[in-house]
Amino acid sequence: MMDELKKSTILAYLQAYNSFDIDGMIKLLHADIIFKNIVGGEINSQTTGREEFRQLAEQSKGFFTSRQQEPSNFSFSGDHASIDIAYQGVLAIDLPNGLKAGETLKLNGRSEFAFKDGLLIAISDYS
Repeated sequence: MMDELKKSTILAYLQAYNSFDIDGMIKLLHADIIFKNIVGGEINSQTTGREEFRQLAEQSKGFFTSRQQEPSNFSFSGDHASIDIAYQGVLAIDLPNGLKAGETLKLNGRSEFAFKDGLLIAISDYS
């Protein structure tokens, strides 16, 4: 899979994520998708398969009134890609860490992607 095709798939996934388009995200995922969210070196959520991914996406959609992942520094190696992410989301609910609804959560991180059959087979988000 050529790097430009990988990049356009990643950008389509991020666009769907940013606009809360879960069906748009799902159509870019391999049936055996493995998703991991890693915070401070610890996995705090993980899914296997499209249905588990959909459930997590539906659940987390309610946490934000708006959200934006801005990618930079695309790097490609074989069937893998890595990008730096600047994340910003406006909270819809109060969080246990003290952030309140209406406040803006800002994070910088990295996302790693793996591809199979032209689809995303693995996504790991690091922050």
